[in-house]
Amino acid sequence: MGEGIKIVTDNRKARHDYHIVETFEVGMVLQGTEVKSLRTGKANLRDSYARVENGELFLHNMHISHYEKGNINNHEPTRTRKLLLHKSEINKLIGKVQQKGLTLVPLKVYFKRGIAKLELALAQGKKLYDKRQDLAERESKREMDRAFREKQKV
Repeated sequence: MGEGIKIVTDNRKARHDYHIVETFEVGMVLQGTEVKSLRTGKANLRDSYARVENGELFLHNMHISHYEKGNINNHEPTRTRKLLLHKSEINKLIGKVQQKGLTLVPLKVYFKRGIAKLELALAQGKKLYDKRQDLAERESKREMDRAFREKQKV
């Protein structure tokens, strides 16, 4: 990520559960109290997903906590939020999701030049053996790094 970008929340489980095919930077339609909560880092992407409905892109199940200093007009924490993306890109997503059986998974929420953005991934679900293989590779890499560091000390 470049300069002036502040990451609010990251969906680490997504990279474990899915093969990431392609990523998109999308804007979000938010209420004022949602933006204030995001600035304090009170958001969660666990179990959230995006879906194309009637030619528009929507984010479901993203939890943004109530703004502590908000009043009676505070937002609903898990409401469906509209995502902003060019029409041509939405049409491209529709084709890939329908034909190839891919899913739209949010990866992270961040502020870029003061504007809230979402990194959305076109992803394919991993099988159980893929997850096990990734864990085994990560563990072997850790072992090699550990052995290398021990050898450096001597």
